[in-house]
Amino acid sequence: MAMRIGVVDVGSNTIRLLLAQAEGRELVPLGKERVRLALGAEIERTGRVSDVSIAAAAKAVGKLCSLARRGGAESLDVFLTAPGRQSENADQLLEALTRAASHSVRVLSTEEEGRLAYAGAVATADVPLPGAIAVCDVGGASTEIAVGDPGSEPRWVESVDLGSVRLTERIDGVGDARVEATKAFAGVLPPSVDAALAVGGSARAARRLVGSWLGEPELAEAMRLVATKPGQAISRRYGVHRTRVKILPAGLVLLAEVQQRLGVPLHVCDGGIREGAVLATVAVLAA
Repeated sequence: MAMRIGVVDVGSNTIRLLLAQAEGRELVPLGKERVRLALGAEIERTGRVSDVSIAAAAKAVGKLCSLARRGGAESLDVFLTAPGRQSENADQLLEALTRAASHSVRVLSTEEEGRLAYAGAVATADVPLPGAIAVCDVGGASTEIAVGDPGSEPRWVESVDLGSVRLTERIDGVGDARVEATKAFAGVLPPSVDAALAVGGSARAARRLVGSWLGEPELAEAMRLVATKPGQAISRRYGVHRTRVKILPAGLVLLAEVQQRLGVPLHVCDGGIREGAVLATVAVLAA
């Protein structure tokens, strides 16, 4: 039986709504909305989310939950990713969001985040998937890698507390960003894979610049473009939002670091953590 499910995802760079109709493992997006609010940058600078940003996040979550309900959502899942784990005043943020949503709000663990991204990527992949695949999700404040077989749960999940927003705030210059990324991923040794999928805003922005397959040459070309062209030109020509353009070099550094460790090109998918959350809700309701 088909169900309408709403997912509100409070991330480090954007708060997003996905409203989808789902039946079994099949889902059809019915509506998507987003509010850009760089919580991760504030957490990196000060260690916490300001009262002003908490109020803005609460307003956005309230609005998106209302849109989901008006769109006929029969079930709603509202969650925080890295801001709920990394902010000193995460409890205050969580309380404000719960009031605004008129619904429970949960904080995803890094393990949950990786597993949901994996499920959403596999479900929406538009290329054949071999026996062993990886899913990479470069977010604003953390990066998750999950490895498994397409028909099952991932057997290996790893998370690094570094994303495009945090790296942008922390480091000035691509060279230093590469050094920081290499240091952060030093202990990450993923199992061997035959193919890899990439999800998240950095991957989708890179796709606009160089296409869906992100190997070493494509990522180098994307970096060349953002290094040699003004941000306004990148935004205008490739349709990348100006706030994304600012953090895209750091996102490309992280994607390149992951791609190098996996040893295969990354194929960019439309689905990810929110699609995975829809499928998880379907599974729970069907149990």
